[in-house]
Amino acid sequence: MEVVITGDIVNSRSVRSEKWLITLKAVLADFGRETRDWEVYRGDSFQLVVAAERALDAVFHIKSAIKETAPLDVRMALGLGSVTYRSPRVLESNGSAFVYSGECFDQLKKHNLRIKSDFPELDDTLNLMFSLVDFIMGNWKPVTTEIVRHKLKYPDLTQRKLAQMMGRKSQASISEGLKRGGYEEIRSLIEYFKIQITKR
Repeated sequence: MEVVITGDIVNSRSVRSEKWLITLKAVLADFGRETRDWEVYRGDSFQLVVAAERALDAVFHIKSAIKETAPLDVRMALGLGSVTYRSPRVLESNGSAFVYSGECFDQLKKHNLRIKSDFPELDDTLNLMFSLVDFIMGNWKPVTTEIVRHKLKYPDLTQRKLAQMMGRKSQASISEGLKRGGYEEIRSLIEYFKIQITKR
């Protein structure tokens, strides 16, 4: 199974695109090849196809990278399913993962993160979890976002090492930032998702 992530940048017109587009493309490039695995289109929309077990890693990397620039945010719809046709362009590929992602994106409305798959009970559970974690992420300040983003990228680094890497941060500020940002809860959700995927 694979996951197709369809998303767009919230408040994109309030910030010059060069401030976030390079960042978005850099994160997407960590999860695949441009055009074949991901594309940015219509100015502020994007689509990424990724192995199911890497999907939430991608989601939270994208989220933290974009939210570092206030007042930006990102909406994402996940389609969990099959990819039956892989085109050289991801926007021309097909399969249930693409269909679910598109349908889910059209139904986002007040939500910033949702999933649709062949497993309605799993969808209900995950979407409830997504609502809770999105509430946490909605309160991220740029400083908290930066700390969470670095910890997501370098999960094995100690808080002391992370503080040194980020320069102006102390170990205590890293610890506080991770708590405020719900980092442990996010990691738990990522691991839960991976476990559930392996059962399908």
